[in-house]
Amino acid sequence: MNASELVDHALELLLAKDMRAFAGLWAETGVIEFPFAPPGYPPRVEGRAAIEEYLRDYPDILDIREFPQRVVHRTADPEVVIAEFEAAGFVVRTGEPYRMRYVAVITVRDGRIQNYRDYWNPLDAAAAMGGLEELTGAFAGGARD
Repeated sequence: MNASELVDHALELLLAKDMRAFAGLWAETGVIEFPFAPPGYPPRVEGRAAIEEYLRDYPDILDIREFPQRVVHRTADPEVVIAEFEAAGFVVRTGEPYRMRYVAVITVRDGRIQNYRDYWNPLDAAAAMGGLEELTGAFAGGARD
């Protein structure tokens, strides 16, 4: 599976709420990075097992129903793509609408994600979740307590 196909497959797994399979797209030593992570939010998650744990409760936090916009840009390096997409759904706890735009730089080797650098807007995410504390609590371990 090439990098573009892998991005499409990853988004379909998110819609299916199959977080185990989604995390399974990463290499054993794969990484997710969040360059714009707010204080209290993990700036980096390393290793497939840690990524699976990080994503485990995602469907209990956000109910993503569609990706109304998605574009995958190829780069000069065939192992690297830039994905731009918009996720739309609901915040599970509040029922409030969730709509967020993402840009991710994704490196794929041997059919697995090696690095996923996620440039999302934590201010918009916090507003949708009901505040920064709710956002960081949900994704930094608070939802698991």
